Amino acid sequence: MNKYQELKIWNKAMDLVERVYSLMKMLPDDEKFGLTSQIKRCSISIPSNIAEGAGRNSKKEFIHFLSIANGSTTELETQLILIVRLSFVPNEEIEELLKLCSEIKKMNYALQRSIEKT
Repeated sequence: MNKYQELKIWNKAMDLVERVYSLMKMLPDDEKFGLTSQIKRCSISIPSNIAEGAGRNSKKEFIHFLSIANGSTTELETQLILIVRLSFVPNEEIEELLKLCSEIKKMNYALQRSIEKT
């Protein structure tokens, strides 16, 4: 499966990265090398692992990288909640991102099941 750009999950994950980068502009400058950097890396990991898995030679490897992407999505959710708890951004700023994360995780599980059946 080399056409990862055609996967809906990859495109949604790319949208998520763009939105995360916009949100990071709201964090304080002293978090530039802390939470901001970690959140950006984490968000980038999601579509990157989907693409890497799609480029692998076996279903097992693809599922493995989808699993990593799922872990990164859950990590991102935690970090987004954390920046609210630390009062860096209001809860309203992350609600849509959390919904998008949830949607990506559901798509990920569905894609994994679909790959296992083929």
